Amino acid sequence: MGGMAAPQVVPVETPDTDEVPASDRQWVTIVWDDPVNLMTYVTWVFQKLFGYSRERAEQLMLDVHQKGRAVVSTGARERMEHDASQLHAYGLWATVDRS
Repeated sequence: MGGMAAPQVVPVETPDTDEVPASDRQWVTIVWDDPVNLMTYVTWVFQKLFGYSRERAEQLMLDVHQKGRAVVSTGARERMEHDASQLHAYGLWATVDRS
């Protein structure tokens, strides 16, 4: 055993504990107000794409109309990008962001 020192343990730098791994972050799809689409059409799109009840779809549409935006879906980034792409196909202005 003669005189060998114990190995030094050097702490590894760890990221801030507040940082959530990218794979665990929630993303949102946001629909923005525009001067083109009718409120009834926006309500219909929300029902068709997301399966929302008429009441829920109307509430989201009113948020878009009155507040300028509404979060219409939440989940993994890839899914939110897909949702935004589908909304674009229906002529709505949608973006994806972290929640």
